[in-house]
Amino acid sequence: MRFTLFLRKMVLTASLSAAALAQTEHVNPWSPVNVAPLPPIASLSDGVWLKGDLHLHSRHSKDSSNNSEAKIIGFAESVGMDYLAITDHDNHVQGDVAHNTWTDPEFKSNSVLLLYGAEWTTTRGHGNAFSARPYDHQRLYDVRDQRDIVIGAVKKELGIHLSANHPSGKDHFGFSYDMVDSIEVWNSAVWSKNANAIMIWDDMLSSGRKLTGRGGSDSHHGTPDTPEQATKNTYQRQANYVGTPTTWVYAKERTLQAVVDALTNGRVAVSANPYAPRVEFYADLDQDGKMDMMMGDNAKATGKAATFRIQLTGNTVQGAQYTLHVVKDGNPFKTLQATGGKTTIAEFTDTPQALGRTYYRVEVEGPPTAYPQVPGSTALNGNMVGLSNPLYFNFDPNF
Repeated sequence: MRFTLFLRKMVLTASLSAAALAQTEHVNPWSPVNVAPLPPIASLSDGVWLKGDLHLHSRHSKDSSNNSEAKIIGFAESVGMDYLAITDHDNHVQGDVAHNTWTDPEFKSNSVLLLYGAEWTTTRGHGNAFSARPYDHQRLYDVRDQRDIVIGAVKKELGIHLSANHPSGKDHFGFSYDMVDSIEVWNSAVWSKNANAIMIWDDMLSSGRKLTGRGGSDSHHGTPDTPEQATKNTYQRQANYVGTPTTWVYAKERTLQAVVDALTNGRVAVSANPYAPRVEFYADLDQDGKMDMMMGDNAKATGKAATFRIQLTGNTVQGAQYTLHVVKDGNPFKTLQATGGKTTIAEFTDTPQALGRTYYRVEVEGPPTAYPQVPGSTALNGNMVGLSNPLYFNFDPNF
């Protein structure tokens, strides 16, 4: 009996060994490969920085108070905004924003570019639609409860930029991120509540999605004309209003379409308010002292070290210390210091991997910049000054 068991064991061992030898090495068809030639990087000097707010509610949203379009636009003009998106809730007018927000006689400005848009308000969460021209928003509203593939097809046909709003809040974005072009990573003046939105952004970036991070005040309430018109929410006007935060886009020109294009391409930074310094992020790929790409750009890694430059442009506090947090592929990478002054710059060197994706982005902390027109906002911002969009390496443009 023992001999028989021994023979069976030997036969089984031999069979398993033969099977192991017969196995072929598995090749993962999704392993990183050299990306095809990438589109050339646009000029780093042929453009203009424009600042604005991409999430605002006027009286056409039923949960807004004392906030006419004239008040919003007039305020934006007074603080030097370049563009705005008044994004009223589409469900408050059954999808017909075209005959409410856009046709309001107050929807006009001589100095501020006014995007066409609305907050797509659904049971699965909220998103903002942006366009340089009027579009049939009713169609997007009508498919709000359909499958993502249907919604994505309608969004594509309309030719709009769709953005995920406050993705980790009460009205989180419960749709596929494959059908959006950007994500609201900084909602309202309360920076602390955006940690989970940043986490979701990093998840999407790490997966290969080249998804622009943007801000939006999501402000609803203005200053009442008389004391009798005040509501329980009137106090919010002093803490969260137009420009808290401010989204900067590096546009080819001062036009509505250029604003949308820059937002889609990711040449975007977000600052605590219109007066806070803007975070700019560049890379010198061949270390010849000349910057070759800026945030939002996607380049093929060479396998050699590159020099990265973080620059704060605007009103820094003379002599104050700013802390620059560099995030690489979703993880803390470096913490640098820069001193406020006429030139506030810090640099570091790193080698993006030659094969496979790499991205870098920056968050900046430091002394708050006063916003006298919205005085309560700085306390809510804390030490958060601003953030950049990523520099991308080896991201597949067809992902």
